[in-house]
Amino acid sequence: MKVSAIITLKKDVLDPQGKVIHQALDGMGFENISEVRQGKYFEIDVNENDPSKAKAVVEDMCKKLLANLVIENFKIIETQ
Repeated sequence: MKVSAIITLKKDVLDPQGKVIHQALDGMGFENISEVRQGKYFEIDVNENDPSKAKAVVEDMCKKLLANLVIENFKIIETQ
């Protein structure tokens, strides 16, 4: 079963890469953007048939390794 997770910086944490992306988009004519925040996307294939168990495994991975919980949030976005 595939589980997807997105890791992003918390709102109060400075995002210099997001700021550079925002400036580049503004320079390309996309002037109606107020903010850009960048993050990481993971698609993990878990050997589990139960969606809730697969989600729990990936959530545990995020808490223990994939996300720095001091400065990042994570969200499980889908299970297939």
